[in-house]
Amino acid sequence: MRFTSERRLDDGVLEREFTLGEIPGILWTPASASAPAPLILLGHPPLGLRRMYPRLVARARHSVARGFAAATIELPGSGDRPRWPDVERARAGLRRAMEAGEPVGDEIIDTLVLPLVDTAVPEWQSALDALLALPGIGGPVGYSGGLISIGIRLAVAEPRVSAAVLFAGSLVPRALVEEARQVTVPLHVLLQWDDEGNDRQASLDLFDAFGSEEKSLHAHLGGHTGVPESAGEAAAEFFTRHLT
Repeated sequence: MRFTSERRLDDGVLEREFTLGEIPGILWTPASASAPAPLILLGHPPLGLRRMYPRLVARARHSVARGFAAATIELPGSGDRPRWPDVERARAGLRRAMEAGEPVGDEIIDTLVLPLVDTAVPEWQSALDALLALPGIGGPVGYSGGLISIGIRLAVAEPRVSAAVLFAGSLVPRALVEEARQVTVPLHVLLQWDDEGNDRQASLDLFDAFGSEEKSLHAHLGGHTGVPESAGEAAAEFFTRHLT
């Protein structure tokens, strides 16, 4: 891990950009702390860190205000990282199907999601190795955000993840729905009831598949971008219970 920039935000949060090999990332830490801060990994859709930055920094500042450190990395095939032609074609096929109101086939979902999960999760684990080696950061670790498929795999494969807040989505390969049965960490799942790009019943079926003994589903009326501010507070309280 190599830090490439550092600045203080107006609330005193320290924001540092880094690279992990060729992978860009951002780390946010409290202005001061008497003990190592628990860490929240901020997941996001594959739209690029620059485009997602306003939402990510808002979530990070919210987490840091609660005493956590927060970090994110660029997903494979996103931002300035090399594009994946097969995934780009699958993404175009997804757009065509959704614009036409047609069902999205398993082949498109698998091609779009499985390579991303297979590559991104080991990268998240490498980032976790480097982040936990830094002074001022300690466990336990939480994962927050989407893609939900990455959250599923990470919750199964990474024992250092102690709890997860997941954003419900329906473009989940069947293989990962089966993996969801192996998830045992506490879960807090957010669902936008009227999400225009989400199959509500598929999201409910996935929630039912999770193997965690402690899991809660928080559904709110509204479209994909209509998550109420209160949802963020509830998620923060969930992490406070499980990571501190």
